Amino acid sequence: MNPIVTVQDAVTAFADFMEPTNAELDAIEREMPVILADVELLDAHIVTLDRIPTELDNRRIRRARRRALAARVALLNRSASASLPGGAA
Repeated sequence: MNPIVTVQDAVTAFADFMEPTNAELDAIEREMPVILADVELLDAHIVTLDRIPTELDNRRIRRARRRALAARVALLNRSASASLPGGAA
């Protein structure tokens, strides 16, 4: 009979390397409005999966789509203005 050996050392050996860096966390933080807007859009679509969308559902989807697009545009504008030297637009 072979004893069962834990593999914790093998599994956690690379734990320090698997953590996100500060730059990655900052990127996630910058993209969070887009992520939240996409989640809201998905929620609006999920509500209508099992039924015919009502006018209120359609408005909710349109509103969520506009918010998602606005969040993406804002993210692109922030990243574009940050990459241009001298604050030129």
